[in-house]
Amino acid sequence: MEKRVVFRHRSLPWLLLAPQLAITLVFFFWPAGQALWQSFRLEDPFGLSSQFTGLDNFAELFASADYLSSFRTTLWFSALVAFGGLAISLLLAVMADRVVRGAGIYKTLLIWPYAVAAAVAGVLWLFLFSPSVGILAVFLTQLGFDWNPRLDGADAMALVVFAAIWKQVSYNFLFFLAGLQSIPRSLIEAAAIDGAGPVRRFCTMVFPLLSPTTFFLLVINFIYAFFDTFAVIDVVTQGGPGRATDILVYKVYNAGFKGLDLGASAAQSVILMLIVIGLTALQFRYVDRKVNY
Repeated sequence: MEKRVVFRHRSLPWLLLAPQLAITLVFFFWPAGQALWQSFRLEDPFGLSSQFTGLDNFAELFASADYLSSFRTTLWFSALVAFGGLAISLLLAVMADRVVRGAGIYKTLLIWPYAVAAAVAGVLWLFLFSPSVGILAVFLTQLGFDWNPRLDGADAMALVVFAAIWKQVSYNFLFFLAGLQSIPRSLIEAAAIDGAGPVRRFCTMVFPLLSPTTFFLLVINFIYAFFDTFAVIDVVTQGGPGRATDILVYKVYNAGFKGLDLGASAAQSVILMLIVIGLTALQFRYVDRKVNY
């Protein structure tokens, strides 16, 4: 029989929810509403004057070839970070789940990168792949690769993708490892007794049972690539070379803080917010119905 908590006073549940509601209103709804309001206006950088322009800011964005190119760059970057990060994290989780001796040490070492700030992760990878002093860059040069992320857009994209994946891989690893440990061992043992090899067991049993975790992490990683990689881009490439790594969230910063175009910056923020809302709605409405539990 299901137990339910009964509150004697009607105001008590609202009092318990008040801190969270206040944080949500102050740090999400109020900034989101302010960004939406500014996206319809042309404002002076110092806040001295403001003029309503309707959808002009959005029309200018989608008429700009530079912005559309940044949109494609963001989609390509997000796909690489999301799918690459999930693949590496799943591989590490499967390997760590099978380790018997020293398993705690391996798992702890794999979790550590998540504690590193995004800017620090960017600086670390920038030093490793610096064309002049980076150890890995020198090694690539000795192998015959002409590596220079300062001049080559593909090299710069690869560098920020590596840094972003490394920063997020620990987060994905924790969820995948928890999902693997929740799978009943009896199912795996029964499949092994029936003659299924490790690869077949993973493809037909383990991975389908991990589908809820996988789809959840897929949405989270896309959101991470859209928003939380700003520090990596800013530290490593500043959107260059030739705007090869100029993703949408970095364009918001350039338009608002460098170009002092508050209306265009707010419009870009609204577009990013709508993308995230769409991804979240997709997860809750469609994805959760297609997974195997």
